[in-house]
Amino acid sequence: MKKYKTIFKNNEFIIVNKPAGLLTHGSDQIKEKTLSDQLIADYPELKKIGEDPYRPGIMHRLDRLASGLIAVARAQASFDNLKAQFQKRTIIKKYTALVYGRVDKDEDEINFPIRRSTKGFKMAAIPVTNKGKITTNGRIAISEFAVITHYINYTLLKVKIKTGRTHQIRCHLAAYGHPLVGDDIYSTKKTRIKNKKLNLDRIFLVADELSFRDLAGRQHKFSIGLPAGLKNFLKLIK
Repeated sequence: MKKYKTIFKNNEFIIVNKPAGLLTHGSDQIKEKTLSDQLIADYPELKKIGEDPYRPGIMHRLDRLASGLIAVARAQASFDNLKAQFQKRTIIKKYTALVYGRVDKDEDEINFPIRRSTKGFKMAAIPVTNKGKITTNGRIAISEFAVITHYINYTLLKVKIKTGRTHQIRCHLAAYGHPLVGDDIYSTKKTRIKNKKLNLDRIFLVADELSFRDLAGRQHKFSIGLPAGLKNFLKLIK
């Protein structure tokens, strides 16, 4: 089973790097071991932290096939502090993402509202307006991106999310016309065929920057590099 890496820890919180392939937390229907299970084994006191027994202390989640930074509160006061920052949208979360195709704009904002798809297992991005009226049947979702590098058939992006909807980046980039490399859910028939040939075994999405304030108001900033497998992949597509 894949194991998380500790990036930082103090009495208030732990910052971990979740590997691709590991679920963030479980549920009644999930029996496999998750990041949450690993954390409780290492820090039993986390069982008392938070509001959900399936995700004790865990402040946010990452998709199974993504990797990167996750903040875990070690005290209830820290949990409440971080939760308030998430609600105010003052926590900074940035991701590195590789998408199919050439993204023409150097930077842009994607603001399609997101709702549960009729297919049930995925989300759907919907138009901001419908027949001239503001859409009301989706939740506000805002993603910003800036181009890092253009490749022949791909674009490497830095993505910042202002909201934290389920599958937000995956859903938004697909709706923008540039699905994530490795993503078979938010994809086209053509990119699914490409994914199979590439055999990446994950989505090219890494939560690599995280910033927030502790209980004393001090700003903390954390960053990580791309996993070795993704670095090597970028060398192959140049």
